[in-house]
Amino acid sequence: MTSPQPADAADEILLALGRLRGRRGPRPTDGGPGRMRLLMAVAAASAPLSVSEIADVIAVDQPRASRLVQQSVDLDLVRREADPADARRTQIVLTEAGTALIDGFREKRRTALNTALAEFDESERTELVRLLSKLAEAWPHA
Repeated sequence: MTSPQPADAADEILLALGRLRGRRGPRPTDGGPGRMRLLMAVAAASAPLSVSEIADVIAVDQPRASRLVQQSVDLDLVRREADPADARRTQIVLTEAGTALIDGFREKRRTALNTALAEFDESERTELVRLLSKLAEAWPHA
């Protein structure tokens, strides 16, 4: 059985992205995409985040974010700290183990990307960056 042919450029792009997603291999033992999105959000933030802020950043409801935070606390990937400016507010901060997990994840992803880009010349890489950036900027916010 053959796959249906893409109807337009959007379909072709979605099919290509789907093929990329399918190459990620077996699920990591880090708790899956939700926990990784949480850890990446905390790592990328310029200041510690609250659970509600994490929920907004990773696009889940507050109860789901709270569960992900608690699971991550239980695994010693993050810790809760009182906000020095407002003791009623709790901040979520990466632990050394959480930082090590994120660093390892980023390195694996970077290695895979460099392998995939090995056949691209400099102008193709530049054009890919330009086009992906343009796509990211134009992507509708949920």
